[in-house]
Amino acid sequence: MNIGIDIEEVKRFDKYAKDKKYLERVFSKEEVLYSLPKKNASQHLAARFAAKEAVWKALSAKDKKLSVTDISVRNNKDGKPQVYIKNKKYGRIDVSLSHTKKYVAAVAVAF
Repeated sequence: MNIGIDIEEVKRFDKYAKDKKYLERVFSKEEVLYSLPKKNASQHLAARFAAKEAVWKALSAKDKKLSVTDISVRNNKDGKPQVYIKNKKYGRIDVSLSHTKKYVAAVAVAF
């Protein structure tokens, strides 16, 4: 079992929410489509980014070639975050996201 954790400041993502090139480079199309329409888009982007970082930290010991851009986090129909690696659902990892107005945090447990 491997664990990854990340915390991000929401304010940092205010500028990224307006930068199309950054969004295309770092986030999947599904992550952008989920986050941008929200009133608090920066918070949603920050949470997705923190989750990607946490997953990367949990999996990098197993896969040295894995990049944060290979990871996507999407909600299932019940709202639970699910991890996708290179657009394929990755079932051997759990992710939990939490946030306040200023900070988001994510934990990933790979088993």
